Amino acid sequence: MKNRGLIALAGIGIHISIGSVYAWSVFSKPLQQAFGWNLKQANFTFGLAIFTLGISAALMGHVVERRGPRFSGSLSALLWATGLLGSAFATSGHIACEELRLWLLYLCYGLIGGFGLGTGYITPVSTLMKWFPDHRGLATGLAIMGFGFASFLGAPLIGRLIEAQGISATFAILGVVYLVVMLASALYLAPPPEGWQPAGYSGREDGPQVRRKPIDLMPMTANEAVKTPPFYGLWLMMFINIGCGIAVISVASPMTQELTGIDAVAAAAIVGMNGLFNGLGRLGWASLSDRIGRPNTYIAFFVLEILAFGCLPALRDILAFQALLYLIMTCYGGGFSTLPAYIGDLFGMRQVGAIHGYVLTAWALAGITGSSLAAYLREETGSYGDMMRIFALVFLLALGAAIVMRGFVRRELARKHLGYAEVEGDALEVAVSESETGNG
Repeated sequence: MKNRGLIALAGIGIHISIGSVYAWSVFSKPLQQAFGWNLKQANFTFGLAIFTLGISAALMGHVVERRGPRFSGSLSALLWATGLLGSAFATSGHIACEELRLWLLYLCYGLIGGFGLGTGYITPVSTLMKWFPDHRGLATGLAIMGFGFASFLGAPLIGRLIEAQGISATFAILGVVYLVVMLASALYLAPPPEGWQPAGYSGREDGPQVRRKPIDLMPMTANEAVKTPPFYGLWLMMFINIGCGIAVISVASPMTQELTGIDAVAAAAIVGMNGLFNGLGRLGWASLSDRIGRPNTYIAFFVLEILAFGCLPALRDILAFQALLYLIMTCYGGGFSTLPAYIGDLFGMRQVGAIHGYVLTAWALAGITGSSLAAYLREETGSYGDMMRIFALVFLLALGAAIVMRGFVRRELARKHLGYAEVEGDALEVAVSESETGNG
């Protein structure tokens, strides 16, 4: 019997390795200086990697369900390491043609590495939810937290490596280190034995003969789920949350300077904390969703983001500005980590990885459009403040979708005539007596 704490640590190991993609900005300027590329050429690598992540997550979801996390985790490690080692070759002195060098970087980091990112992102999710049936939100938050923390932890280290070893050597070192960490993590990942339940899963305040049992409202396959309105509700909410979040991340430094009047150095220090709150939000919001329910959690996201995006342009006090910026980052990260548990609540655990991959196509599209939309709105309005107000209005659509989703969940609970449902927060759990289950 494996230790589920170590299973969670293995999931974090995979995500903290692939999450270093969010530290791409550390490579951007050195690449421009070394090879004469412009910002658009250098940053297209990152956009391509995120787009490929979303697409490959959709394509590989069924593979994760069929072959298991050990296979998909190992495949992710090989692809991500190959992408990084290929990037090391592309940025080395072995290539004379600068145009070929750029296209090779797109191929290795953006496509091969991006495919490894998507495969690795969905690998531990369904496994962790099976090991933590009593805390689905916490389980997904633990794994996906690593993705958010990666840039906060990795960016300073990558910057020092580039200064000391150069760009090519840094890619190579990262490739080797991440290969070892991810393979070790993947080899430990495995679903629990059939029928396993965690200790303490029985027992509530209303008696030891009653246990908590998560409700899966509409158990179905991935191909069935994509034909239902709730799937598109999840997709729309994620697209708006990710698109607006990426837009803010892409312009965080110049926006902070414009709205608060501080210099670039001070703005960089503020923006550097985004990764920390991104990661904290992934764990904190997902854990909270176990108590207040996934529908209420998404409503909270969008209410807070409407207020934050609307109020941020009017703030001149730097501490208040930071508080709202970091609040936005927690909601951005929390949307990712709460999503798998919401999918499990709605569609069951049978193919949760595959459905998760399908919903992440929203990330692929948002990754391409988010930063471009931020640049377009800034040029058209002439102000980051107006850009933020427009995003606040967009979040009204996401809030409407979240409210409709909550109503759907409540109707389904009522339609099933469940004997007991924790309506506090719409937590999708039912108390089932041992006599009803017949097996204790």
